[in-house]
Amino acid sequence: MSTAPSTTTDESPQSVTPSPKRGLWSPLRPLVLRLHFYAGVLVAPFLLIAATTGLLYAASFQAEKIVYAHELTVPVGERKLPVSEQVAAARKVHPEGTVSVVRPSPEDDATTRVLLSGVPGVGADHTLAVFVDPYTGKVRGALEQYGSTGALPLRTWIDELHRDLHLGETGRLYSELAASWLWVIAAGGLTLWFSRRRTQRKVRGTNGRRRTLGLHGTIGAWAAAGFLFLSATGLTWSAYAGANIDELRTSLGQATPSVSAAAGGEHSGHGSAGADAEADTDAEHGVGLDKVLAAARAADLGDPVEIVVPADASSAYVVRQVQRSWPTKQDAAAVDPATAEVTDTVRFADYPVLAKLTRWGIDAHTGVLFGIVNQIALMGLALSLILLILWGYRMWWQRGRATAFGRPVPRGAWQQVPAPVLVPLMATVAVVGYFVPLLGISLAAFIVVDVALGEIAYRRGRRTYEAAK
Repeated sequence: MSTAPSTTTDESPQSVTPSPKRGLWSPLRPLVLRLHFYAGVLVAPFLLIAATTGLLYAASFQAEKIVYAHELTVPVGERKLPVSEQVAAARKVHPEGTVSVVRPSPEDDATTRVLLSGVPGVGADHTLAVFVDPYTGKVRGALEQYGSTGALPLRTWIDELHRDLHLGETGRLYSELAASWLWVIAAGGLTLWFSRRRTQRKVRGTNGRRRTLGLHGTIGAWAAAGFLFLSATGLTWSAYAGANIDELRTSLGQATPSVSAAAGGEHSGHGSAGADAEADTDAEHGVGLDKVLAAARAADLGDPVEIVVPADASSAYVVRQVQRSWPTKQDAAAVDPATAEVTDTVRFADYPVLAKLTRWGIDAHTGVLFGIVNQIALMGLALSLILLILWGYRMWWQRGRATAFGRPVPRGAWQQVPAPVLVPLMATVAVVGYFVPLLGISLAAFIVVDVALGEIAYRRGRRTYEAAK
């Protein structure tokens, strides 16, 4: 349900004993309650950062269109120039680096992007995007670009802030930790909320901590499905859990297929290095961009597409669709640079089920699958998460005003769980912790610290007791 640090009940610590109605849930409830409380207290700061930066990222798509309107759009003309002429115009203004990808204008009022790699001052995993008017060949600007969605500087900066706080691979641990725990806290909170009697869930007519709890629980219940989705999709491309997920998909034969970029036929390699010397630009290998694009069109690859220039003499052009909004267009074709023949194709319709779900999940998580509606939904989830965390901390404070800090749920909840339930539960936790390492490691750390604090409290109490004798 929530990612908030407080519990989802309004009982005092002394009243978390099982209710008279016995059953499987009775011994489990205190354990879930304690997990929800401590996970919220310790993980909520990471989730708060992720939610805030995620809110900014969801809004960055529309902001990007406004900030870079000059580079992205052009007045509609009568006839678009051949792609090769547009690339030549870009290279005349920006001869630095190497042409790696060309994204022809996908709409009447959109510019063509010529992506240059190896440009001094541009990161190795970034490119310099040169924006060309497809009607006049005029260069309208050049901006650094990142990722398959074509993020420009504003969105790239926010994306990296959300992903790793601009700290590189080390910083990615924060976002993976947040994603690892979000589903646990959400599922635990949702279970706790719906285990309460209906009369205990109302918000109207209540005040103080009970009202805060009502708001916390109600919003959390409505947003829980979204949190579970964000957690699952966020883990899909995380550093450690993501690698395990990829390995599992591959073992199940559900990996994402890719088109073969090897140039086919006996002419393989001809017209690449050799024709390069006679070409107008370093993008014109063999038959050239226009014939390659025409071959891809004949293979039913409609806009928007990008043309990946051959990396060497033995490689083919790869033309692939780059529309990730609904309906998804992700077909790809390899085109021989010597003959302009399509040598290999991969259709999104033929993707394995898990590969399709992964693609759609990531695109929905990043706000591109359903466009602005998707982005508004993500902003709503981010705001809900922020509110839940703040309400959770408020409940924690309201629970222990006298000491300025809320009182934790009592220890020993696991001792109430019957062995036939506890053993399978621990085995499940171990398996999940293996596949989601940051969840497993941090949970183990929580337990060690909790045991240590319990031992310290026990010894202090014993010394106090002995001193009073």
